[in-house]
Amino acid sequence: MTALAQDRREQFKKDVSELKLKSGGSGGDGATRIVGLALMVVGAVAAFIVYLSSLTQSDLRNIASYQILATAFLAVTVIGAALYLAGAVAKVLRLWLLRQLYEAQAQTDQIAEALRK
Repeated sequence: MTALAQDRREQFKKDVSELKLKSGGSGGDGATRIVGLALMVVGAVAAFIVYLSSLTQSDLRNIASYQILATAFLAVTVIGAALYLAGAVAKVLRLWLLRQLYEAQAQTDQIAEALRK
């Protein structure tokens, strides 16, 4: 990372702290990402285990019920991925919005200063 980018980042952090804005993510985003990650892992492992268990069955009704259960666990995996992605995107969008507000305020200050002269 260049020194200029590091300086701009430090200036941004300093200005945000002076404005007393929350620059970190909300507690819900972190919890959503953790729950999503847990659901992804649990769903994938459980689906694999249930599918392997269905291979030992000889009755077609049992095989179908095991495979339906494995498909349900795959749905849990997809829901977990969606939750994780939503939490990650929310964090990025929150930082982007904060940056946009900061830059708009700086531009407004520059225009106001130019009009005073």
